Amino acid sequence: MTLGQFLKGSAMAAVAGAMALTALPAEAFAASAETEQRAQRDRGDRPQARSDRGQRREARQARQRGNDQRRSARRGNDAPRARQQNERIRWDAMRRAVEQSGARPVRSDRRDDRRDNWRERNQNRRDRWDDRRDNRRDRWDDRRDNRRDRWEDRRDNRRDRWDDRRDHREWNRRWRDNNRYDWHRYRASNRHVYRIGRYYSPYRNYRYNRVNIGFRLGNLFYSNRYWINDPWQYRLPPAYGPYRWVRYYDDVLLVNTYSGEVVDVIYDFFW
Repeated sequence: MTLGQFLKGSAMAAVAGAMALTALPAEAFAASAETEQRAQRDRGDRPQARSDRGQRREARQARQRGNDQRRSARRGNDAPRARQQNERIRWDAMRRAVEQSGARPVRSDRRDDRRDNWRERNQNRRDRWDDRRDNRRDRWDDRRDNRRDRWEDRRDNRRDRWDDRRDHREWNRRWRDNNRYDWHRYRASNRHVYRIGRYYSPYRNYRYNRVNIGFRLGNLFYSNRYWINDPWQYRLPPAYGPYRWVRYYDDVLLVNTYSGEVVDVIYDFFW
């Protein structure tokens, strides 16, 4: 190799080295610029990602609170209030979602229906309670009235027994000495009063038998169909206590209705 060739080759190598040195900062600058741009993009996206993570965290916390409240409401006794609170939470979440989407908020018909159903159940429960209260009050009034009625019945029975004992005195046959009860003379001038029709015996095929004082009649003979309800019409003394004036064929008997004993008798009294 000649000296000229060596110098020529050295010169070219130096030029190439100089060119390489001049190109290296440019490439390094381009790489650093690209890295800076990527970092800026990352820094620009980071606040948006942070805000998204915060919203997701708030949504999870809201769901967790709602779940906790529903579980506590199911465990507790205040179920209607818990349902109201859950509905309010759901409505608030729906309203926030609608507001974030930019749409017009719309009232939930389902929520209104549930509220109406809840009010109707409460009203039915209140009505049933009122009915039970009224029924208890009615039963109490009935028992009170029954006790009062039984007490009054016992009082009346005691009074009746006392009146019977007071009036159950022996019949006084001296009434014939009183001219006020002179039925002979009254019948002589008022014969039509003592003509009262045919007598029908309470027993079939029974014929007339003359009875005396002390005789005991069958109960059908002194039933109320044979009573003389107005003794004064025939100028007879009034009967008291268990005694009743009774028609027996054409005779008149005074009968003790408790025992059926004949205590006074007038023969051929009617025509």
